[in-house]
Amino acid sequence: MEAEAKKILLEMKAIHKAFPGVQALSDVDFTVWEGEIHGLVGKNGAGKSTLMAILMGLQGVDSGTITIDGTRFSEMTPSEALAAGVAYVPQRINMMSALTVAENILAGDLPVNRMGFVNWREVYREAEERLDKLGLKLDVRQKVEGLGVAEQAMLAIAKALFSNAKLIILDEPTAALPRPEIDRLFGFVRSLKDRGVAFIYISHHLEEVFEICDRVTVLRNGYLVETREVKELDTAGLIRLMVGEDVKEFERERAPLAQEEPVMVVKGLTRRGHYEGIDFTVCRGEVVALSGLEGSGASALGKGLYGLERRGQGQVLVNGEVLTARSPEEALKQGVAYLPQDRYLYGLVGARPVRENITYPILGRLVRALGLIQAERERAIVERYIRELGIITPSPEQAVNLLSGGNQQKVVFAKLAATQPAVLVLHEPTQGIDVHAKLDIYRIVSELSAQGVAILIVSSEVRELLGVCDRILVMYNGTITREFRVGEPEANPAEILLAIEGGNNHVRQ
Repeated sequence: MEAEAKKILLEMKAIHKAFPGVQALSDVDFTVWEGEIHGLVGKNGAGKSTLMAILMGLQGVDSGTITIDGTRFSEMTPSEALAAGVAYVPQRINMMSALTVAENILAGDLPVNRMGFVNWREVYREAEERLDKLGLKLDVRQKVEGLGVAEQAMLAIAKALFSNAKLIILDEPTAALPRPEIDRLFGFVRSLKDRGVAFIYISHHLEEVFEICDRVTVLRNGYLVETREVKELDTAGLIRLMVGEDVKEFERERAPLAQEEPVMVVKGLTRRGHYEGIDFTVCRGEVVALSGLEGSGASALGKGLYGLERRGQGQVLVNGEVLTARSPEEALKQGVAYLPQDRYLYGLVGARPVRENITYPILGRLVRALGLIQAERERAIVERYIRELGIITPSPEQAVNLLSGGNQQKVVFAKLAATQPAVLVLHEPTQGIDVHAKLDIYRIVSELSAQGVAILIVSSEVRELLGVCDRILVMYNGTITREFRVGEPEANPAEILLAIEGGNNHVRQ
């Protein structure tokens, strides 16, 4: 269909929004057509979240208008947004997981019999009928907690459509999905697009934007950069629009270690069903990666080293002393800090200020007699890390959950750096952050290693690891099968990916 024949479903015009000390959006225009999948991209802090919060009625505007399906609003409330057909499917699916698919679909409107009891046969029949109309095959008697992540996302989309949604916002919908599940989700989204449903697709995975979207809008520093058809762009061009410059792969300056001074030594670590016979060493100032597919044991090993999960049998030494920690608190006391894959669950207290998040692990050092905190010393520490790590925040008192994803990750780094660890374990440190924030994160990793911190990164982002690591250890089926020294000919993406997927893994080199 030609552009002029398309119906405009959403038109946001000249949107302005400011917060204390921050101009979040400046004169932003954003248009979505009926039956379109429209990508919305930009660095963390570009204004994407604020624009969507305004569309959902969660934030007011300073000026500008919103028109949905011909109805104009100067400002929206959440109830008005829902009534206008706007729905939001978050990265973290929010449903009643202990209830069945059918109960979630018909929540608040369960059919009852003459006696006033729920008519379960009718509940399941109606739920199946609704899903069939969308071409979605799910067991309506299954509890939601038993569904895969992709199935939960599709169910959330279906629920939105049953509430007469016309425009669905998908926020990082593939963050926790393997490729087959992504394909299934994308197939469902495309089938709904063909029925006229419109989607706003927010993702840091630019390859997915090219795969699923028709057009893409780029925001930078609160301004609209451009809206283009995806077919007119390539990845490098899209990144240039996002950051205003060419972004090169990060390349850490590696100085040869003056002497190999082991900081963490792992000997014969075995946890049945997870990993077996794990041996490796991380030296002072060295950056080593553990890389493998889901279920390879790399993730469980990283968590075990920090005490989030049981380590099993074997021995771990930190600066020559046996690591006995059975909890994160004990691990910190023994010099091991951990950046979790899920920064919201383990790394941050979202509603609390940046200041408290950074200094929480070291409060014991800041408390003087009578339990009073040394406020000046605390402020100096917080301001130092905000400055050194480039954390963008209006104030140290800003709630962490109001920061962009990249800045939230920097707060977690600041919190860990403040503990002055001997070993820093990083679990997928760049997951869910934009390409520019990734460079900042790896710059911080490089600086910490230069200060002598031994760093272990658990990640499957091979190209990133080649830029920052000294060695890459590949795990497959619970064992370390290959070791690559960065800079040597065999340490190339193709060879490492082959090893990760199980090829040529009979010998550890």
